[in-house]
Amino acid sequence: MKIALLSPIAWRTPPSHYGPWERVVSLLAEGLVKKNVDVTLFATGNSVTSGKLSFICPYPYEENKDIDPKVWEALHISHLFEQAENFDLIHNHYDFLPLTYSRLVKTPVLTTIHGFSSEKILPVYQKYNQNTYYVSISNADRRPELDYIATVYHGIDLNEFTFREKSLNYLVYLGRIHEDKGTFEAIQIAKQAGRKLYIAGIIQDLHYFRTRVEPYIDNQNIIYIGSVEPYARNLLLSRAYALLHPIKFNEPFGLSVVEAMACGTPVIAFRRGSMPEVIKDSITGFLVDNVKEAAVRVKDISDLNRAHCRRWVEERFSQERMVEDYIDIYQKILSQDTGKTF
Repeated sequence: MKIALLSPIAWRTPPSHYGPWERVVSLLAEGLVKKNVDVTLFATGNSVTSGKLSFICPYPYEENKDIDPKVWEALHISHLFEQAENFDLIHNHYDFLPLTYSRLVKTPVLTTIHGFSSEKILPVYQKYNQNTYYVSISNADRRPELDYIATVYHGIDLNEFTFREKSLNYLVYLGRIHEDKGTFEAIQIAKQAGRKLYIAGIIQDLHYFRTRVEPYIDNQNIIYIGSVEPYARNLLLSRAYALLHPIKFNEPFGLSVVEAMACGTPVIAFRRGSMPEVIKDSITGFLVDNVKEAAVRVKDISDLNRAHCRRWVEERFSQERMVEDYIDIYQKILSQDTGKTF
């Protein structure tokens, strides 16, 4: 079975710090190689894989502003599809654009939909609904207009996250600095709960950061530490009292939530999107509806058993389980007549 994995080129695969889609693709690629699947990873030229690496874009466009994203996205995607006949299946992790190539090749195309950035992209998914296959990353992120072959939760490498039975007293926010992610709300929760808060993540919206976040940063109680690489992320999460995830949009999955729980760190999240699927309420954290309720729940975190958080992730969100799920899907696509046309 020869699989082509199409990764984004915004960041390296795997990312050196930020890059959730690239991180998932890397974990899948490495897991498939361990299962003796013939994998070719299409990613940036500085990417690292145990499989075969094929690239046309040398560096991530987020790290080299001389690279025009639209130009190199087109080159990157066409670089794979011009070789489509060399593969049994193309697994697309690059959103909607590769779908526009899918009717030009005979190789089946599977797309993991990592979320819908806008309603405006839905027509592309609808147009190619009948000749490609879709995987959702949570049941909450499914659209009724589309057909799905399965839901596959993201998996993480548990070896990258240290379980700690005891924590320090600080709270942590890990994610994009953006209104959708609720950075401002995390600050208000921490202030109301009287806890120190570490904020980690890339600044995606500079205006939002300067007006809603930066004024509260005092480097004593509210501390911004920037984007963190894997080792620092593990230390930050494993020592935290709780992760705050007060999202203001319907989160498709929430990789940082799973990573925190893998360390034994419970999560307080707003009850939106996939959170009821990812968090076991009152066992691995608390689902709340507003800042006030979240702040009240902070004191209850100490009642939770951190070992339950780790076990929950081991059972549902491991790299091995994700890889097995995708192998089952590959085999289903390649061996069964599902009525799709190629």
